Amino acid sequence: MRVVIAGGGSVGQFIAQQLHGAGHDLVIIDNDPRVVKEGLRSGEPVGTDWHEGDACELSTLAALHVEQAEVVAAVTGDDEDNLVVSLLAKQEFGVPRVVARVNNPKNEWMFNDLWGVDVAVSTPHLITALVEEAVSVGSFVRLLSFEGGRARLAEVTLAEGSPADGRQIADLHVPRDATVVAVLRSERIIVPRGDTVLRAGDEVLVLVTDESEESVRHLLVADLPT
Repeated sequence: MRVVIAGGGSVGQFIAQQLHGAGHDLVIIDNDPRVVKEGLRSGEPVGTDWHEGDACELSTLAALHVEQAEVVAAVTGDDEDNLVVSLLAKQEFGVPRVVARVNNPKNEWMFNDLWGVDVAVSTPHLITALVEEAVSVGSFVRLLSFEGGRARLAEVTLAEGSPADGRQIADLHVPRDATVVAVLRSERIIVPRGDTVLRAGDEVLVLVTDESEESVRHLLVADLPT
């Protein structure tokens, strides 16, 4: 898979390093000559094709044939730049998947499909969600958003008295536009099937949409008002 990364700082380099290990074809664009020079000199991350240029410029992306990329990751330290890169990648080059880094959590509302963003990653929000997930039982915790916020991955640690406790997943009648993607039980991952019986204490990961989230909450969380 060809991946173009806008931003050659520590975040971009780490992403490239991880993806190289999975065998992907990687390109990093950065407008700082020193960053690019150091990347070329060191050969790090391994297997990365470094290019100096402004990823917010249409000509820069065209010269690198961004239309051939399966994924563009806009991970600079500037939210405005990340939005411009995302918009160009999606609208001008038709890149199937655009992932953007949110530096200022107050700007997250802009990172949606109108700006070409398929997945927005806000580190402060993610950390907050993970902290909440670690200390909350019986709460519906949003972890990640996709498709401009229309779909999201959420987690519920089933409390005693949860409507799902002791029931098979098939019997919950989860909405068609939602799905249980994993169950974590006693440090073991269970791939959910229709006959999987949920128990109090299970960490249930669900993929939901705006339309299905409330229904899924009522299926998994105890004592929700009707």
